[in-house]
Amino acid sequence: MTPSLYTRREFTEILAAAGAAGLLGCDRAGLAIDGVVVERDLVIPMRDGVALAADVHRPAQNGRPLPGPFPTVLERTPYGKHLPSRTERALGDLAPRSREEVAAMFVLTGIVVVYQDVRGRYASGGTFEKYVDDANDGYDTCAWLVQQPWCNGTIGTKGFSYAAHTQGALASMGAPGVAAMFVDSGAFSNSYQGGIRQGGAFELKQATWAYRNALVDPQITAEHELHQKLEAVDIHDWFRRMPWKPGHSPVSLAPTYEAYLFEQWSRGAFDEYWKRPGLWAQGYYDRFPKGPQVYVSSWYDPYPRTATENFMGVSTQSDHPVWLVLGPWTHGNRSQTFAGDVDFGPSATWDKNVSENYWDFRLRFFERYLLGRDNGFEQEPRVRYFVMGGGSGRRNANGRLDHGGRWRAATNWPVPGTENRDFYLHPDGGLRTNPSSDTGRFLSYRYDPRNPVPSIGGTITSGAPIMNGGAYDQRESPDFFGSNPPYEPLAARPDVLVFQTDPLERAVEITGPLTVVLWVSSDAPDTDFTAKLVDVYPPNEDYPEGFAMNITDGIIRMRYRDSWETPSLMKPGMLYRATIEAFPSSNLFARGHRIRLDISSSNFPHFDLNFNTGEAEGLATYARIATNRVWLDRDHASHAMLPVVAG
Repeated sequence: MTPSLYTRREFTEILAAAGAAGLLGCDRAGLAIDGVVVERDLVIPMRDGVALAADVHRPAQNGRPLPGPFPTVLERTPYGKHLPSRTERALGDLAPRSREEVAAMFVLTGIVVVYQDVRGRYASGGTFEKYVDDANDGYDTCAWLVQQPWCNGTIGTKGFSYAAHTQGALASMGAPGVAAMFVDSGAFSNSYQGGIRQGGAFELKQATWAYRNALVDPQITAEHELHQKLEAVDIHDWFRRMPWKPGHSPVSLAPTYEAYLFEQWSRGAFDEYWKRPGLWAQGYYDRFPKGPQVYVSSWYDPYPRTATENFMGVSTQSDHPVWLVLGPWTHGNRSQTFAGDVDFGPSATWDKNVSENYWDFRLRFFERYLLGRDNGFEQEPRVRYFVMGGGSGRRNANGRLDHGGRWRAATNWPVPGTENRDFYLHPDGGLRTNPSSDTGRFLSYRYDPRNPVPSIGGTITSGAPIMNGGAYDQRESPDFFGSNPPYEPLAARPDVLVFQTDPLERAVEITGPLTVVLWVSSDAPDTDFTAKLVDVYPPNEDYPEGFAMNITDGIIRMRYRDSWETPSLMKPGMLYRATIEAFPSSNLFARGHRIRLDISSSNFPHFDLNFNTGEAEGLATYARIATNRVWLDRDHASHAMLPVVAG
C-alpha cells in the first residue's frame, strides 16, 4: 500500500496552527513531526477470514511516515471512513471537517489515527448486520493494531453514535490495548431499554435508519434499477398503513436491512439476543478497560440513559477517572443553542462553555492519557450537566421559545442532593404531593391504534423524513407525522390524560430519570401506557395560549409489566401495577409554571403501535380499540417520582 501525502486542506495552515498551539510532537527517537501520510484501505483480517478496510493516518517527516511506535486512536464506522462525520464541526462552521483534518489534529501531536469501515459497509468485506458483529470485529481489529510496528500497544477509541456503539462492543469483549475511551452518544448500556427498544416497545427510528442507509448502500447504489425502485418507495405511505410484515415493508427491496429490522422488532423478550456484547454493556462492565473514559449525551438524544448508566457502571469497576457530559441538544448537535422550537441561549453550546471547543477537549483527553502530557485534564469536573430553564419565555429573533439554562458541575451521578419526591395523580387532573383519599376512582379513554397520539419531538434521531427530535409546544402541526386539522394541543385529545400542579410558588429543579408508577386496567390482552413530563408556560403576548414544552417521556408495553424475559398477557378488567422509566433530563420549572404529566397509550412514530391484540411482536395482523383505565385512589395511588434537586 503506497502512502499518500495528506493534502485535504493547505497543510501549512494546519501545521502553523499546531505549532503556534505547541501541539507538534516527536516520535520516540526525537524526530519532529511535520506532516501526515495516509495508508488507505489497509486490509485487517477478522477471525472468520473476512477482510475489513482501514485508513491509517501516521505522523510523518518530509513526506515519509515516521517509524514510531506511537499510541493509536481507533474509530469504527458504518458511514464511510473516507466521509466526514456530520458532528465534526465547531460553532460557526458551515460544514463538518473532513476525516483528514480531524485526524491531523491528533497525528501532529504524536498519535496514529485509524478509521475503519465496519463489516459489509463501503470498502469492508462481509455482510452488514446492524450492531451484532461489532464486538468480535472490534476485538480482532485491536488485536491486529497492537501487533503493528508503528503502534506502541496502547489504543484509544473515539466516535459518535454508531461509532460510539462500536466502542462499547469492543470494550465488552475486553479488546487488547484499549487504554482510554471517548464515547459520544452511544455504546448501549442496554439496547433493549434505549436505542432499539424501550419499555418493551420498538423504536421506529430503526426502520427509518434502515431505509435511509439502504439508499446509500454501495451494493444497492451499484444496481441502478434497484436503487431507483428503492428511491420511489413512499415511506410516509408505509407509516400510514401499519402493521408491516417481512416481504411487505419499505425496505423489502433491501433484504439484508429488512432481515435485521424484523429480527430486532420481533425479539420482544429480553433474551440472549439482547444480552450479547455490543448490545448490553451492563453485562460486561467487568471486561471494560480500566483506563479513563468520557461519556457524552444530551437531553433530546436517544442515549442519556446509556451515558449515565455507563458512567455509573464503569466508575464502580475502575480506579481511573470517568467523566460525564450532558447537554441540552439533539443527537450530536453540540454547537447549536436550540433543540426543536426551544432555544437555551448562548451558554448552551459545548463551544466556549464546556471547553474552547469539542476538539480541544477530546485532544486534551487523549494527550493526557495516551501521551502522558501533564495538561491538567484530570481537573475537569467529573460531571457536567445543563439545566434547562430560566429564560424569558418570549419568542426570540429566530422564532423559538427563549427557555434559557446554564451549566452545572457535580462530583457524581445522580447529582448529590437529589431527592425523589412522589407527585400523585388525582381524578380532577391535579398533580400533588399528597395521595387521593377517594376509593374506586379512575379515568378512562379509548386507545385506537388507527389514530395514535403523534410524536411531537422527544429523544429521537435518525427519524427523517418521518419524525424529528427536540423540544416543542405539545400540539399537533403539519410538521409532525400523524397530526390532523384543526391541529389542537395534545392535551385536548380524548386519549390523553393530563395531570398538572398548580402554578409553582417557587422554582423547582428536576435532574435525573423520571419514574411513573400507574395502576391500570384494560379490556385488551395487551396495550401500552405512555408518560410525558411537560413544562407548562403561562400565556404571554408571544404565546397567548402558553407553551407546553416536552422534557422527557417513556413507555411500557403491558405484557412486560412484571418481567422483561417472560411476557404475560393481561386479563380484561384486572388491575395491574405498571412502571414507566423515562430517560433522564434536567429542567428548572420556573415560578408560575406548572409541572405536567401526560398519560396515554401511544407515542407514534417514535415507538411502534401496540395493536391491542396480544399477537407476536412486530407481526400483528389486525388492530382493535382498547378501553384503558388509570386508577387514582388511596389503594391504587398512581404517581410520578420526580428527582428534585435541593436548593
